[in-house]
Amino acid sequence: MTVLYIDADACPVKDEAYRVADRYGLAVFVVCNRWIRTPPGPRITLMVVEEGPDAADDWIAERAGRGDIVITADIPLAQRALSAGALALHPAGRPFTADNIGGALASRAIGEHLRSMGEVTGGPRPFEAADRSKFLQALDAAVVKARRLSPAPGK
Repeated sequence: MTVLYIDADACPVKDEAYRVADRYGLAVFVVCNRWIRTPPGPRITLMVVEEGPDAADDWIAERAGRGDIVITADIPLAQRALSAGALALHPAGRPFTADNIGGALASRAIGEHLRSMGEVTGGPRPFEAADRSKFLQALDAAVVKARRLSPAPGK
């Protein structure tokens, strides 16, 4: 059974993810460092983890596996999810894949290096309405793919 994990502290598409999960009957874990409002329902679980820079990432990475979907903007978490056999999706609708995760990690490292030297970088572009639409399409495609990858119950 496919499970949807949301790295929720700064995720702008939680409501969209809830709607897709409801349509497909997916269990959802909303993982964050502080309490946030989630819709009522038996398939949505809020997991408030301890404070810390990677506590939510660690919680997700320890549980996500083959056939699951991780929604995150955190590139190292996406890599960990992919390594475990899960699918990883950026909130702007860009899937992380084995083909693009290395480049994403390299770009992140270059940006960190530039910032450590005092360089002012532009940061991510603003989130737009088109990103929500692209996310919804990408999440639908990811659910279909994840269900094919998901291990059969009891295995």
